[in-house]
Amino acid sequence: MSNGNIDPLYYLIKSLTKAEKRSFKIFACRNGNPEDLKFIKLFDLIDKHKEYDEDKILEKEPLIKPAQLSNLKAHLYKQILQSLRISNPENSIYLSIREMVDYTQLLYNRCLYDQSLKMLEKAKALAIKYDKNYLLFEILDLEKKLVARFLKTNIDERVTALIGEVDVIKEKLSNITDFSNLTLKLYSFYIKIGFIRNQKEFEIANNFLYSTIPVFKEELLSFSEKMHLYNSFTGYFFFTQDFQRGYEYAQKLVNHFDSNTQYIIPKIEMYIRAINNLLMAQSKLSKYDEFLVTVDKFDSIAKLPDLTITPNLDLLLFKYGATHKINQYFLLGEFAKGSNIIPDIAKDLEKFADRLDKHYILIFYYKFACMYFGDSQWQKSTYWLNQIINDRETDLRSDIHCFARILSLISHYELNNLDLIDYHIKSTYRFLAKKDDLHHFQKIVLKFLKRLGKITEAQLPDAFKDLHMQLHPLEQTVYEKRAFMYFDMLSWLESKIYKRTVGEIIQEKTQKRINHFY
Repeated sequence: MSNGNIDPLYYLIKSLTKAEKRSFKIFACRNGNPEDLKFIKLFDLIDKHKEYDEDKILEKEPLIKPAQLSNLKAHLYKQILQSLRISNPENSIYLSIREMVDYTQLLYNRCLYDQSLKMLEKAKALAIKYDKNYLLFEILDLEKKLVARFLKTNIDERVTALIGEVDVIKEKLSNITDFSNLTLKLYSFYIKIGFIRNQKEFEIANNFLYSTIPVFKEELLSFSEKMHLYNSFTGYFFFTQDFQRGYEYAQKLVNHFDSNTQYIIPKIEMYIRAINNLLMAQSKLSKYDEFLVTVDKFDSIAKLPDLTITPNLDLLLFKYGATHKINQYFLLGEFAKGSNIIPDIAKDLEKFADRLDKHYILIFYYKFACMYFGDSQWQKSTYWLNQIINDRETDLRSDIHCFARILSLISHYELNNLDLIDYHIKSTYRFLAKKDDLHHFQKIVLKFLKRLGKITEAQLPDAFKDLHMQLHPLEQTVYEKRAFMYFDMLSWLESKIYKRTVGEIIQEKTQKRINHFY
């Protein structure tokens, strides 16, 4: 009967703030019903425990019978949601409009058509103001019922206007659906394989783009249509490794919000993602000064007037904020300084782990490993790489799984674990072949690592130079260059050739790249 931390009610209660817990208890006791005391006791028992365990709950509270527990939990879950809706009305324009629509239906059912229409008009005005198109479509549908029910004068004009509004919103919703479907499909590709690896994958993405995107005139699109359009193109160009075009669309989306600030709070998640995408693009293109300005913009989100930081927003701000703190050190090649912030981020990551998607956890692990690798802390790098390698969900971000194995082999070389390299190299070959990620770069590197044990100390400098000569041209090859985004193999080889730290080599290169843009 013990369920561990898998119960939805447990997670809902644990997500509440202290203020929300107080509000719930006031809400729950409003009727003074003795039966309500049972689910309040259940609430307290779950809240006090670090894990959800039904056996312990029944043992500690004799008033709660096993046969009652399921219904009691369902009732408690519903009551908490109702309390949240009442205590946080300012959190969501959507909920406010939704409530008005529900009231409209209640009034309609009681034949209070005049009152119903007035309520609906308030909801409609808000839906138009905040570009809530799906709600607006539902509102127009209700309006059709009301018009048919009791309007007698000027019915033709009203009906014609209403049909015109419905046609406009249908086209908007069709465009929004097409744009958002494209974004979702591209994201599903991305979390499986990462960036495109070959011409075949490019053609799949490209064909999907042009078969999905509707014919449109950008200047005629509504705020939400443009928002989803720019977001979908940002994702497409990121996925196909065209970071310059991705940067242009990411900037376009942020500018779109900046020119229409009334939508920032109602569409705060998309605003956060827009700034995150812009930071990603600026990082990839080494636009350091712009990156710093955008980081300030990101940091100011939490201070926006009228914004309530929900657990969901808190999660988004953490995962994107922490990512770009790390990326800032990568941009400068400051691995020693960057390594100092990893323990704190790792602790925060643990706090958010039950709410954070596995995809992003893998990204953090890989970034931790790369930071420690750049700081020549091979043991710590290997620790985080092992978190990835030992994970069984290898179909999620197979690219990270593949490059984690290559970076792990190189870390073991630095640790002088040559026996482990021999042991793991065959399994790495098999894994990369299985994941269809055994490209020219990987073959050259694995072949080199395989013969490392046979190369004498005197032969090593020439061996490193030879490998560098083989890999360097790949940096300019359309799909092979992808490998250098995951691990700067050339800089590591140069550190061996010139007997310097890999951090020093990368730092010099990053400074040159940054200076090139200014």
